[in-house]
Amino acid sequence: MKYENLLPVDGEVYLFPEMFDQPTSNELFAVLAQTINWKQEPVKIMGREIMQPRLTAWYGDEGMAYSYTGITMHPLPWTAELLKIKKAVEELSGENFNSVLLNQYRDGCDSVGWHRDNEKSLGINPAIGSVSFGESREFSLKHHKDKKLQKKIILENGSFLLMKGETQHKWLHSIQKKPGIANSRINITFRTIKVI
Repeated sequence: MKYENLLPVDGEVYLFPEMFDQPTSNELFAVLAQTINWKQEPVKIMGREIMQPRLTAWYGDEGMAYSYTGITMHPLPWTAELLKIKKAVEELSGENFNSVLLNQYRDGCDSVGWHRDNEKSLGINPAIGSVSFGESREFSLKHHKDKKLQKKIILENGSFLLMKGETQHKWLHSIQKKPGIANSRINITFRTIKVI
């Protein structure tokens, strides 16, 4: 099946709405919620230290540390469930990943602000493979220069979003607060660390 690039310019974003069926997605959500070593860590934003408004975890190949917003995360070993998801993501995308950042949005008050995954350690034009389980959330994109260029994508249970090309250099993305949402979402973003 051919998938459409959802960005008008300067990057590539592809949505695979039902990468995992609902029973599998629900099972993986339950296991990840219970077994991942979730943490809430402080980050530095404009010189101030604040607690991230979500839970995070970092898993991957040995030595694949990841630094962003004033914190450095050292990888925990892959779990069986993460390797199962990684295999499916790599087969579908044609990419190879060596690490994964997990985010748990406990309810609609949890969020992530506008940012680009353009850290030096990810290299030029990094591919980011994002799998969602649990509650649907709106994924927002806006062009970093032409703010009129915007895109909103609903990421549902079992969906896979692939970002590649210039996306991380030319577009910002976020998950905005939605206070009416009571249920949790787990997002798994596969990456390839290039520079250690």
